[in-house]
Amino acid sequence: MPSGIAISALFVVLWSTGFIGAKLGLPHAESMTFLALRFALVAAVLFIWVAVSGARWLTRAQVRDQALIGALVHFIYLGGVFAGIEQGVEAGVAAMIVGLQPVAMAVLARYLLGEHLVPVQWVGMILGLGGVGLVVLRKLDAGLGTPAGVLLCAAALVGISFGAILQKRLSGDTPMRAGNAVQFLVAALGCGAMALLFERMQIRWAPEFILALSWSVVVLSIGAVAILYWLIQRGAAGEVASLFFLVPPCTAVIAWPLFGEVLGWAEIGGMALAALGVLLVNRPGIIGSRAAS
Repeated sequence: MPSGIAISALFVVLWSTGFIGAKLGLPHAESMTFLALRFALVAAVLFIWVAVSGARWLTRAQVRDQALIGALVHFIYLGGVFAGIEQGVEAGVAAMIVGLQPVAMAVLARYLLGEHLVPVQWVGMILGLGGVGLVVLRKLDAGLGTPAGVLLCAAALVGISFGAILQKRLSGDTPMRAGNAVQFLVAALGCGAMALLFERMQIRWAPEFILALSWSVVVLSIGAVAILYWLIQRGAAGEVASLFFLVPPCTAVIAWPLFGEVLGWAEIGGMALAALGVLLVNRPGIIGSRAAS
Protein backbone atom coordinates (compact mmCIF):
# COMPACT_ATOMS: atom_id res chain seq x y z
CA MET A 1 0.00 0.00 0.00
CA PRO A 2 1.18 3.59 -0.60
CA SER A 3 1.29 4.32 3.12
CA GLY A 4 3.45 1.26 3.76
CA ILE A 5 5.86 2.26 0.98
CA ALA A 6 6.04 5.80 2.34
CA ILE A 7 6.87 4.57 5.83
CA SER A 8 9.47 2.18 4.40
CA ALA A 9 11.03 5.02 2.41
CA LEU A 10 11.18 7.16 5.56
CA PHE A 11 12.93 4.29 7.34
CA VAL A 12 15.51 3.97 4.56
CA VAL A 13 16.33 7.69 4.66
CA LEU A 14 16.69 7.62 8.43
CA TRP A 15 18.73 4.40 8.30
CA SER A 16 21.10 6.02 5.81
CA THR A 17 21.92 8.78 8.27
CA GLY A 18 23.22 6.19 10.74
CA PHE A 19 26.40 5.77 8.69
CA ILE A 20 26.79 9.55 8.63
CA GLY A 21 26.38 9.71 12.41
CA ALA A 22 29.12 7.13 12.84
CA LYS A 23 31.50 9.09 10.62
CA LEU A 24 30.64 12.33 12.43
CA GLY A 25 30.99 11.02 15.98
CA LEU A 26 33.93 8.64 15.78
CA PRO A 27 36.68 11.29 15.66
CA HIS A 28 35.60 12.27 19.18
CA ALA A 29 35.14 8.81 20.79
CA GLU A 30 36.19 5.26 20.00
CA SER A 31 33.56 3.03 18.45
CA MET A 32 32.62 0.80 21.38
CA THR A 33 32.66 3.74 23.80
CA PHE A 34 30.34 5.70 21.51
CA LEU A 35 27.95 2.77 21.12
CA ALA A 36 27.96 1.79 24.81
CA LEU A 37 26.90 5.33 25.74
CA ARG A 38 24.32 5.45 22.96
CA PHE A 39 22.76 2.10 23.82
CA ALA A 40 22.75 2.82 27.56
CA LEU A 41 20.87 6.09 27.00
CA VAL A 42 18.33 4.41 24.73
CA ALA A 43 17.81 1.53 27.18
CA ALA A 44 17.27 3.99 30.06
CA VAL A 45 14.68 5.95 28.05
CA LEU A 46 12.81 2.79 27.07
CA PHE A 47 12.80 1.28 30.57
CA ILE A 48 11.43 4.55 31.98
CA TRP A 49 8.82 4.65 29.21
CA VAL A 50 7.73 1.09 29.98
CA ALA A 51 7.47 1.85 33.72
CA VAL A 52 5.57 5.12 33.29
CA SER A 53 3.14 3.78 30.69
CA GLY A 54 2.46 0.55 32.57
CA ALA A 55 3.20 -1.47 29.44
CA ARG A 56 3.18 -5.24 29.63
CA TRP A 57 6.54 -6.77 30.57
CA LEU A 58 8.20 -9.80 29.01
CA THR A 59 8.12 -13.46 29.93
CA ARG A 60 11.40 -15.22 30.69
CA ALA A 61 11.44 -16.76 27.21
CA GLN A 62 10.81 -13.37 25.61
CA VAL A 63 13.66 -11.83 27.57
CA ARG A 64 15.96 -14.57 26.28
CA ASP A 65 14.81 -14.09 22.69
CA GLN A 66 15.12 -10.31 22.80
CA ALA A 67 18.58 -10.55 24.35
CA LEU A 68 19.72 -12.70 21.42
CA ILE A 69 18.17 -10.36 18.86
CA GLY A 70 19.74 -7.36 20.57
CA ALA A 71 23.17 -8.97 20.44
CA LEU A 72 22.77 -9.57 16.70
CA VAL A 73 20.95 -6.45 15.51
CA HIS A 74 22.65 -3.85 17.70
CA PHE A 75 25.89 -5.20 19.18
CA ILE A 76 27.21 -7.16 16.17
CA TYR A 77 25.59 -5.11 13.40
CA LEU A 78 26.21 -1.59 14.66
CA GLY A 79 29.42 -2.61 16.40
CA GLY A 80 30.74 -4.00 13.10
CA VAL A 81 29.71 -0.92 11.12
CA PHE A 82 31.20 1.55 13.61
CA ALA A 83 34.40 -0.44 14.01
CA GLY A 84 34.71 -0.79 10.24
CA ILE A 85 34.30 2.96 9.70
CA GLU A 86 36.81 3.50 12.50
CA GLN A 87 39.21 1.35 10.46
CA GLY A 88 38.86 3.79 7.55
CA VAL A 89 36.01 2.25 5.54
CA GLU A 90 34.01 5.07 3.98
CA ALA A 91 30.42 5.56 5.10
CA GLY A 92 29.07 4.91 1.61
CA VAL A 93 31.09 1.70 1.25
CA ALA A 94 29.97 0.43 4.66
CA ALA A 95 26.38 1.10 3.60
CA MET A 96 26.96 -0.87 0.39
CA ILE A 97 28.29 -3.91 2.25
CA VAL A 98 25.49 -4.14 4.79
CA GLY A 99 23.02 -3.12 2.07
CA LEU A 100 23.42 -6.69 0.79
CA GLN A 101 21.14 -7.77 3.64
CA PRO A 102 18.33 -8.96 1.32
CA VAL A 103 20.88 -11.10 -0.53
CA ALA A 104 22.20 -12.57 2.72
CA MET A 105 18.66 -13.19 3.98
CA ALA A 106 17.78 -15.01 0.75
CA VAL A 107 20.76 -17.31 1.23
CA LEU A 108 19.89 -17.90 4.89
CA ALA A 109 16.25 -18.58 4.00
CA ARG A 110 17.36 -21.19 1.49
CA TYR A 111 19.54 -23.11 3.92
CA LEU A 112 17.68 -22.50 7.18
CA LEU A 113 14.06 -22.44 6.00
CA GLY A 114 14.32 -24.55 2.84
CA GLU A 115 13.00 -21.79 0.59
CA HIS A 116 13.54 -22.22 -3.15
CA LEU A 117 15.44 -19.60 -5.14
CA VAL A 118 14.56 -18.95 -8.78
CA PRO A 119 17.33 -18.41 -11.37
CA VAL A 120 16.88 -14.64 -11.49
CA GLN A 121 17.64 -14.50 -7.78
CA TRP A 122 20.95 -16.26 -8.33
CA VAL A 123 21.72 -13.70 -11.04
CA GLY A 124 20.85 -10.96 -8.54
CA MET A 125 23.22 -12.42 -5.96
CA ILE A 126 26.09 -12.46 -8.47
CA LEU A 127 25.38 -8.87 -9.52
CA GLY A 128 25.07 -7.69 -5.92
CA LEU A 129 28.27 -9.33 -4.75
CA GLY A 130 30.12 -8.28 -7.88
CA GLY A 131 29.05 -4.66 -7.57
CA VAL A 132 30.06 -4.42 -3.93
CA GLY A 133 33.30 -6.29 -4.58
CA LEU A 134 34.24 -3.87 -7.37
CA VAL A 135 33.77 -0.82 -5.15
CA VAL A 136 35.49 -2.36 -2.12
CA LEU A 137 38.55 -3.47 -4.09
CA ARG A 138 38.95 -0.08 -5.74
CA LYS A 139 38.66 1.71 -2.39
CA LEU A 140 41.18 -0.62 -0.76
CA ASP A 141 43.54 -0.16 -3.69
CA ALA A 142 43.27 3.61 -3.16
CA GLY A 143 44.18 3.18 0.51
CA LEU A 144 40.67 3.97 1.79
CA GLY A 145 39.89 1.48 4.53
CA THR A 146 41.52 -1.79 5.52
CA PRO A 147 40.70 -5.47 4.93
CA ALA A 148 39.96 -5.74 8.65
CA GLY A 149 37.44 -2.91 8.35
CA VAL A 150 35.74 -4.64 5.42
CA LEU A 151 35.55 -7.90 7.40
CA LEU A 152 33.98 -6.04 10.33
CA CYS A 153 31.30 -4.65 7.99
CA ALA A 154 30.75 -8.18 6.63
CA ALA A 155 30.25 -9.42 10.20
CA ALA A 156 27.73 -6.62 10.65
CA LEU A 157 25.89 -7.89 7.55
CA VAL A 158 25.66 -11.39 9.03
CA GLY A 159 24.42 -10.00 12.36
CA ILE A 160 21.61 -7.88 10.91
CA SER A 161 20.53 -10.70 8.58
CA PHE A 162 20.24 -13.33 11.33
CA GLY A 163 18.71 -10.75 13.67
CA ALA A 164 16.00 -9.75 11.19
CA ILE A 165 14.98 -13.38 10.68
CA LEU A 166 14.79 -13.98 14.43
CA GLN A 167 12.89 -10.72 14.95
CA LYS A 168 10.26 -11.90 12.48
CA ARG A 169 10.03 -15.42 13.94
CA LEU A 170 10.28 -14.73 17.67
CA SER A 171 8.79 -11.28 18.30
CA GLY A 172 5.24 -11.52 17.00
CA ASP A 173 3.59 -11.21 20.44
CA THR A 174 6.42 -9.38 22.23
CA PRO A 175 5.65 -5.87 23.57
CA MET A 176 7.79 -3.63 21.37
CA ARG A 177 8.97 -1.12 23.98
CA ALA A 178 9.92 -3.72 26.56
CA GLY A 179 11.55 -5.90 23.92
CA ASN A 180 13.61 -3.03 22.58
CA ALA A 181 14.64 -2.04 26.11
CA VAL A 182 16.11 -5.50 26.67
CA GLN A 183 17.79 -5.47 23.26
CA PHE A 184 19.52 -2.16 23.87
CA LEU A 185 20.53 -3.13 27.42
CA VAL A 186 22.27 -6.26 26.12
CA ALA A 187 23.96 -4.24 23.37
CA ALA A 188 25.12 -1.63 25.92
CA LEU A 189 26.62 -4.33 28.12
CA GLY A 190 28.38 -5.95 25.16
CA CYS A 191 29.82 -2.70 23.82
CA GLY A 192 30.73 -1.59 27.34
CA ALA A 193 32.69 -4.79 27.92
CA MET A 194 34.54 -4.34 24.62
CA ALA A 195 35.31 -0.72 25.47
CA LEU A 196 36.69 -1.71 28.88
CA LEU A 197 38.90 -4.37 27.33
CA PHE A 198 40.21 -2.60 24.24
CA GLU A 199 39.60 1.17 24.43
CA ARG A 200 40.61 4.16 26.54
CA MET A 201 36.93 5.20 26.98
CA GLN A 202 37.68 8.89 26.49
CA ILE A 203 35.13 11.25 24.96
CA ARG A 204 35.69 14.73 23.54
CA TRP A 205 32.34 16.50 23.94
CA ALA A 206 32.57 18.52 20.75
CA PRO A 207 29.38 19.87 19.11
CA GLU A 208 29.71 17.26 16.33
CA PHE A 209 29.80 14.43 18.86
CA ILE A 210 26.79 15.76 20.78
CA LEU A 211 24.85 16.10 17.52
CA ALA A 212 25.81 12.59 16.40
CA LEU A 213 24.95 11.08 19.78
CA SER A 214 21.61 12.89 20.06
CA TRP A 215 20.59 11.96 16.52
CA SER A 216 21.67 8.35 17.04
CA VAL A 217 19.71 7.99 20.29
CA VAL A 218 16.47 9.75 19.40
CA VAL A 219 16.05 9.44 15.63
CA LEU A 220 17.86 6.18 14.90
CA SER A 221 17.78 3.89 17.94
CA ILE A 222 14.25 4.88 18.95
CA GLY A 223 12.65 6.19 15.76
CA ALA A 224 14.14 4.18 12.90
CA VAL A 225 14.40 0.89 14.83
CA ALA A 226 10.78 1.21 15.97
CA ILE A 227 9.71 1.74 12.34
CA LEU A 228 11.75 -1.27 11.21
CA TYR A 229 10.24 -3.62 13.79
CA TRP A 230 6.75 -2.21 13.22
CA LEU A 231 7.06 -3.02 9.51
CA ILE A 232 8.53 -6.48 10.11
CA GLN A 233 5.85 -7.46 12.61
CA ARG A 234 3.12 -6.38 10.19
CA GLY A 235 4.48 -8.40 7.33
CA ALA A 236 5.88 -5.43 5.41
CA ALA A 237 9.50 -6.54 5.59
CA GLY A 238 9.39 -7.02 1.81
CA GLU A 239 8.90 -3.32 1.26
CA VAL A 240 11.79 -2.53 3.59
CA ALA A 241 14.07 -5.01 1.84
CA SER A 242 13.04 -3.72 -1.59
CA LEU A 243 13.97 -0.18 -0.62
CA PHE A 244 17.22 -1.19 1.10
CA PHE A 245 19.03 -0.80 -2.20
CA LEU A 246 18.47 2.96 -1.83
CA VAL A 247 20.51 3.13 1.39
CA PRO A 248 24.00 3.09 -0.22
CA PRO A 249 23.31 5.83 -2.81
CA CYS A 250 21.43 7.87 -0.21
CA THR A 251 24.37 7.57 2.18
CA ALA A 252 26.83 8.42 -0.59
CA VAL A 253 24.88 11.56 -1.53
CA ILE A 254 24.90 12.75 2.09
CA ALA A 255 28.56 11.81 2.69
CA TRP A 256 29.84 13.62 -0.41
CA PRO A 257 29.34 17.23 0.81
CA LEU A 258 29.98 16.39 4.47
CA PHE A 259 33.12 14.27 4.23
CA GLY A 260 34.26 14.60 0.62
CA GLU A 261 33.65 10.91 -0.15
CA VAL A 262 33.84 10.83 -3.94
CA LEU A 263 32.52 8.05 -6.15
CA GLY A 264 34.02 7.69 -9.63
CA TRP A 265 32.26 6.13 -12.59
CA ALA A 266 33.50 2.66 -11.63
CA GLU A 267 32.14 3.08 -8.09
CA ILE A 268 28.82 4.41 -9.39
CA GLY A 269 28.62 1.44 -11.78
CA GLY A 270 29.38 -0.97 -8.95
CA MET A 271 26.73 0.64 -6.78
CA ALA A 272 24.19 0.36 -9.61
CA LEU A 273 25.03 -3.33 -10.11
CA ALA A 274 24.66 -3.98 -6.38
CA ALA A 275 21.32 -2.14 -6.30
CA LEU A 276 20.01 -4.12 -9.26
CA GLY A 277 21.20 -7.36 -7.69
CA VAL A 278 19.45 -6.63 -4.40
CA LEU A 279 16.26 -5.70 -6.25
CA LEU A 280 16.28 -8.93 -8.29
CA VAL A 281 16.92 -11.09 -5.22
CA ASN A 282 14.07 -9.56 -3.27
CA ARG A 283 11.65 -8.98 -6.17
CA PRO A 284 12.37 -11.77 -8.69
CA GLY A 285 8.94 -11.28 -10.33
CA ILE A 286 9.83 -7.78 -11.46
CA ILE A 287 11.23 -9.04 -14.78
CA GLY A 288 8.12 -11.04 -15.56
CA SER A 289 5.82 -8.18 -14.61
CA ARG A 290 7.77 -5.73 -16.79
CA ALA A 291 7.75 -8.15 -19.71
CA ALA A 292 4.01 -8.73 -19.37
CA SER A 293 3.30 -5.01 -19.42
